[in-house]
Parts: sequence; structure tokens; C-alpha cells
Amino acid sequence: MKFKLFDTVQLTESIATSDDSHLPLDTIGTVVEILNDGENGGEAYLVELFGDWVKYDSDENLIATDRNDPDAFIETLAVAMVSPHQIRLLKPASETVGIRAQLLALIEELSDPLLQEIADFAEFLKQKVA
Repeated sequence: MKFKLFDTVQLTESIATSDDSHLPLDTIGTVVEILNDGENGGEAYLVELFGDWVKYDSDENLIATDRNDPDAFIETLAVAMVSPHQIRLLKPASETVGIRAQLLALIEELSDPLLQEIADFAEFLKQKVA
């Protein structure tokens, strides 16, 4: 299965991180970069992997909390490179981020001539609706 940018995924096995710790099976994350894009079967993904809900206390230490706390955020455990067999899809990007965010991420990867084609097409669509 080919994963897309911003897909929500779950680890299918424990993986080692760059600091020699291990993230457990079932850790949830988001695809933040696609590497090699299938060239020579070497596709891989950079996945931001998340832990529990946390917040900073008055001493700037992370402490556990719940999602209802106005200061809460989900702790990033690591950004790891994974192979397709190490993750499974939980929720496609189309269900987690809007189309504008998906387009902005794609645009970042395109050359100037292709960007000009997109700009011309967008202008055409704008004129068509007006």
C-alpha cells in the first residue's frame, strides 16, 4: 500500500529511534514526508510518532494531562523513517486535513514551471466560476 502525506498511521512493529530508545507496536503517527517515492522499490516514510496528552507545568516540565485541558498537546516522541511494512493506515489524509493543506504540501515539491501551470489552471477555474 502506498501511503500519502498526512495519512494517520500505526506502527505494526516496535521500532528503534535515533536515540536508541524503542517505540512500541501500535504507536500512532502522521506521515510527514515520502522518501524515494517508489524508486527501485525503496519507498520509505518519515513519520512523526505521538505519545500521550501532556502540558508544561509552572517549572516548564512536561506532565501528563487529558485532551480537555486548555494547555494540552500531544507529545511528539520521535520522527522516524519507516518502511511500508512497518505501518498500517488508520485514517487517510483526506479525513484528517483539509484540501488546502494537502495542496500546499504538494506545491512545495513542484518546480517553478509546474507551479506556473497550476497558477494558470487556477486562474482559468476562477474565471470560469465568476
